[in-house]
Amino acid sequence: MTQTRTLRFALFLGLLVSSMNRASSDEGMWLFEHPPRQVLKERYGFDATDAWLEHVRLSSVRFNSGGSGSFVSAEGLVMTNHHVGADALQKLGTSERDLVAIGYHAKSRDQEVKCVDVELNVLMSIEDVTAKVQAAVKGDLDPPAAQKARQAVMNTIEEESLKQTGLRSDVVTLYQGGLYHLYRYKKYTDVRLVFAPEKDIAFFGGDPDNFEYPRYDLDVCFFRVYENDKPAKIEHYLTWSTQGVADQELIFVSGNPGKTDRLNTMVHLRFLRDKVFPLSLDNIRRREVNLRSFAERGIENARRAEDELFAYQNTRKARLGGLEGLQNPLVMKPKQAAEDELRKAVSADEQLRGEYGQAWSEVEKAVDVWRGVYDEHYLLERGMAFNTELFQIARGLLRMVEEKGKPNSERLREYAEAGLDSLKQQLFSEAPIYSDLETIKLADSLGFYMELAGADDELVMQVMDGKSPTDRAADLVAGSKLADVAVRRKIAEGGLAAIRSSDDPMLKLALLVDPPSRAVRKIYDEKVDEPMRQAYGKIAQARFRIEGQNTYPDATFTLRLAFGQVRGYSDMGKKLPPWTTIGGAFEHSAAHAHKEPFELPASWRERKDKLDLNTPFNFVSTADIIGGNSGSPVVNRAGEVVGLIFDGNIESLVLDFAYSDEKARATSVDCRAILEALRKVYDAQTLADELTGKN
Repeated sequence: MTQTRTLRFALFLGLLVSSMNRASSDEGMWLFEHPPRQVLKERYGFDATDAWLEHVRLSSVRFNSGGSGSFVSAEGLVMTNHHVGADALQKLGTSERDLVAIGYHAKSRDQEVKCVDVELNVLMSIEDVTAKVQAAVKGDLDPPAAQKARQAVMNTIEEESLKQTGLRSDVVTLYQGGLYHLYRYKKYTDVRLVFAPEKDIAFFGGDPDNFEYPRYDLDVCFFRVYENDKPAKIEHYLTWSTQGVADQELIFVSGNPGKTDRLNTMVHLRFLRDKVFPLSLDNIRRREVNLRSFAERGIENARRAEDELFAYQNTRKARLGGLEGLQNPLVMKPKQAAEDELRKAVSADEQLRGEYGQAWSEVEKAVDVWRGVYDEHYLLERGMAFNTELFQIARGLLRMVEEKGKPNSERLREYAEAGLDSLKQQLFSEAPIYSDLETIKLADSLGFYMELAGADDELVMQVMDGKSPTDRAADLVAGSKLADVAVRRKIAEGGLAAIRSSDDPMLKLALLVDPPSRAVRKIYDEKVDEPMRQAYGKIAQARFRIEGQNTYPDATFTLRLAFGQVRGYSDMGKKLPPWTTIGGAFEHSAAHAHKEPFELPASWRERKDKLDLNTPFNFVSTADIIGGNSGSPVVNRAGEVVGLIFDGNIESLVLDFAYSDEKARATSVDCRAILEALRKVYDAQTLADELTGKN
């Protein structure tokens, strides 16, 4: 962070204390099955009816690549961010046509291009299966037996649901083990690209402006879902607002926030602060530097690395902001006080003390075990030592054929029957794999492996096979045939015998590291994850008994409803308005001498005289969002689209751990700017008419 940004963040953390010590008016990533009806009614006079909630839920979609979106027409049109769609754009692009950079516009349905491996999920129904899970996990079971029982019952519930409904079925853990809900999703796998602007306007201001405000980004992308080779007929979709939003207006965000840690114990948070975040940042920084160096060697290199490089730059800033919060006493002391208060209330009640009093020490014991295996689990089971698509494919093939040979109840969660179709879509994706890029990524991660585990570690020496990280990576990538989808399919059909007899070096590497990887996973599952689930389940039940269930669980990349107001804020003594304008984008470019990344695309410069420069471009609100919410629709009381979430400001980076509406803001593209650009810059009249219901 720059000195100014660091000062801003420190001042914000000071303001956070007062916000944490009171009920923040707009806090919450709420379950659709447990919405904040009373809060909305009392504070805003809004009645969140079942019909309104159902309509918004069924209009919302989740991208398997890690973002959110929404249906915005009856013909299957889906809106999300450019940076959410960038993975698809990257895979559809070529050296002659960089779709991330130049954008795309299908002027007719026959020009809508099918994406190679995009899956969209729509949450169709929710069922509370807590009783089923808890009944299967008996109280007298030791952690290993409890872990197996929990895995078995969750796999079974999902498989039975899939057979009964045909819908993707996921058992979701809420309150870190307090509740279990079965989410059933309709899947769309025929997804086609309709429109994307140039990167220079979608990510205007680039890395310097990321997590900043004011912003001037047209971070939007449109896809269309198809069924039976025709645009899907969609009953629930969001209509477009013709008025946009006003200052102080109530808005809602329906999306899939990735992960928060607001309910973690202090011992758990300190482990994140001292171990998890620093190690993650070290790895992210080195990967970012490695990719940037690769990208600077040529235009084609830059195209190949572009999407992944952006992801690391974005994650690095987000992690730095989160770590800043964990390191600041102004955040940690109020959280310690809240934990002390809850523990005191539990201790004061004999029954609660007997049932839940040991939960915090149980988390501490699990964290102690986690600390001892963290590096090995991070490197092997999470695959951080082997950063290449080819290794992920090799491991996926190996584990898929091994797990399919077991009863469904005994399989690893990610290879259970209910999720196999989605797994295969990724495993047999036609997305291009570039050997030069994969080689430099793998070489760097092998070097990281040697540094963290030690060059004299027995498994490290076996992996390296007497070679340097660079030479070993080159041999592994050059010798592997797994970039060919036909080869992958043939190996999968041949089963474990085909894998064991293969001379593919990447499959041999997967066979070498899988036993120790499974071993450390077993330790984690049985001695860390399972005890923590049980302990956090007790803490959740204690909280319910003392405070009631009028709260929300931590984010789990499942659908949530947030709400807030369109509202500006003051920063370093300067009052920032709730929205920017299109004219401001041209001024922002001029203030930076029109130099990259502040150079507007030629399409915008050439059409400047046609644009209404007073059109609102981006706006900020107090809605409670984090990563994963990218692409979420922003809707008004009528359920109309008024904006599109694409970012948060720097002050929002601590929201993983604590919420504040003092300065933390969610940043959105204004619906009026999207229409203005479609009609006057891109000549996309048909698309604009579809959004507004005119065609």
